[in-house]
Amino acid sequence: MTDATSYVLILFYSRHGATAEMARQIAAGVESVAGMTAKLRTVPAVSPTCEAVDEEIPAEGAVYATLDDLRQCSGLALGSPTRFGNMAAPLKYFLDTTSSLWMNGALIDKPACAFTSTSSLHGGQESTLLSMLLPLLHHGMVYAGLPYSEIRLISTQSGGTPYGASHVAGARSDKQLDEDERALAYAQGRRIARLTQALEAMRQETTV
Repeated sequence: MTDATSYVLILFYSRHGATAEMARQIAAGVESVAGMTAKLRTVPAVSPTCEAVDEEIPAEGAVYATLDDLRQCSGLALGSPTRFGNMAAPLKYFLDTTSSLWMNGALIDKPACAFTSTSSLHGGQESTLLSMLLPLLHHGMVYAGLPYSEIRLISTQSGGTPYGASHVAGARSDKQLDEDERALAYAQGRRIARLTQALEAMRQETTV
């Protein structure tokens, strides 16, 4: 039985809003599963100057993630725009601060997935998702992609990969998520929520 305080952490960085919109669709999918809650968290931009400090609470949108958000989650959805076929530096910077969680095994056997957005159709979506997979495996998490039972993976003319949900934002980064992209992000949220429930039950059984 899933604890009432269980949640899927949707941790993302978004520059122009596309990744944030994907995060909201994934959150809707998570919360469509009875008993599951989604917690949206973001990370601050990385500054090129040494002493730049962001406000503790952003002026709008999701609040900044803490290590406790990650430690206490029961599942994780990790989102980033693509930067030269890799995750964006702000998200990587945050993940680089999670050594204490790794040392304590805080994320072992928790399910995780990833999602991304690019300006162009062949802008490195799959390599970005794979780059996001690496630290999750080091943490002992159980990675979940999107299976081809989601038939929109075959019909989509824009985003959507078996490695995770994706979006093509266009050259000006102003293209809205289309029907396929929304549906696949929602489906990814439902899947990670259901896996969270199953794996949390397994973890509870092993600690009894």
